[in-house]
Amino acid sequence: MKITHAADSDLNWIINRDPHLRQKLISAKIKGKEIYLLRNGSEEIIGWLRYGYFWDNTPFMNMLWIDEPYRKQGMGKEIVDYWEQEMKQQGFELVMTSTQADEDAQHFYRRLGYKDAGCLVLDVQPLEILFTKKLA
Repeated sequence: MKITHAADSDLNWIINRDPHLRQKLISAKIKGKEIYLLRNGSEEIIGWLRYGYFWDNTPFMNMLWIDEPYRKQGMGKEIVDYWEQEMKQQGFELVMTSTQADEDAQHFYRRLGYKDAGCLVLDVQPLEILFTKKLA
């Protein structure tokens, strides 16, 4: 397994896999090195992590995806650990993420040391749980 920053050559792949962002925003995130790609031994992309900033000053993991055949093998933990270390090296002491209350990801984040920090109630979606983690 190999973790890399997304490059311009990955743009179309990301556009096809991550429908939550417009192309213009994806391009900006690639330039800002805010998308990590997870590759298997044959260099095939099998997952990604995308982040931004909550309140423009706290790293916030917006998306973590691992393709189904590669789940439950420690790869999600590995890419999150990698991101957390990069954030720590950049001087951040706290990171954040969220997930919907009906998603199993909440248990994954808690196992990684994330703490419940509140929630959002949106009209058409399940409760969104916010998580924080202090970087040691």
